[in-house]
Amino acid sequence: MENLDEAPASLDALLAALRAVAEPTRLRLLVLCARGELTVSELAHILGQSQPRVSRHLKLLCEAGLVDRFREGSWVFYRASGGHTASALGRHLVAACSDSDATIALDLQRLAAIKRQRAEQAAAYFSENAAQWHEIRSLYIDEREVEAAIAEIITAAAPRDLIDIGTGTGRMLEVLAPAVGHALGVDLSREMLSVARVNLERTGLENGIVRRGDMYQLPLPDRSFDAAVIHQVLHYADRPAAVIAEAARVLRPGGVLVVVDFAPHELEFLREQHAHRRLGFGDAHVAEWFVAFGLVPAAPRHLPGNPLTVAIWTAFSPGGPVAAAPSDAALVAASSSERVLPQ
Repeated sequence: MENLDEAPASLDALLAALRAVAEPTRLRLLVLCARGELTVSELAHILGQSQPRVSRHLKLLCEAGLVDRFREGSWVFYRASGGHTASALGRHLVAACSDSDATIALDLQRLAAIKRQRAEQAAAYFSENAAQWHEIRSLYIDEREVEAAIAEIITAAAPRDLIDIGTGTGRMLEVLAPAVGHALGVDLSREMLSVARVNLERTGLENGIVRRGDMYQLPLPDRSFDAAVIHQVLHYADRPAAVIAEAARVLRPGGVLVVVDFAPHELEFLREQHAHRRLGFGDAHVAEWFVAFGLVPAAPRHLPGNPLTVAIWTAFSPGGPVAAAPSDAALVAASSSERVLPQ
């Protein structure tokens, strides 16, 4: 996770950054990486250079703290750094580069073509799945009411850093990012992450990013977020208690967890046709999971629909020292309570 609290850069760091960017190709790369997350192949296509050459330039920019590198499976993405001491210098240099410059204008034109292709691919994936998503949404209250209720909770908590676990299309980031300093969406599906990136670019949110990760084993340190959201994810999980355990682990003292899912129901076709592993969750069971992993439950909120009811469960990490990571025994105990949920 990027650290948004940037300390002033040392003289050596500034000189290293200046040397790294004082070359035409690397300056062009910095301008492009400030416009979004791009792979080496995409950058090579835009610049008209070989991938090995572009990779060498990117390596220098990363070492200077001007560009961040992160891997998603076999893909590697690059974006302008948001937390290094040289980040402010990078932003000033990008701002000083005129979009009307012939070389930069051509780069941005090719970048726009790549983004259009991404959007078309995301739209195709979305259209393939839109019918089933629409069918499910027709069974419960208007999603906008659910989003408004979540936003009310998050806004009241005033978090600096928020994580959306199982971000899917990135909708929660769109809704909640304006209320936080930094928002991270994590999902295991590359296809869904592609959709989310397109959506975030469309809305112009600069403080919302997505990363590939396993909700059962988040690639993040303990106590790194002030707020966590698990929105319509647990009914797909074979180990929902473990997802809540991970959310509790990454919460800072005083942090808030918001879990949104269905109350218990008997719509078997959701299991058979839409891969729902759980037919809703009871308030008592969710509260037990919260307590098992060191969280303090708040009163749940129910939004009745026809026939499904959406439940919003909220819990807080204790304001003192964060609870220790859940033991194997705690996970076993919480998992045993799962077995009495509707099957």
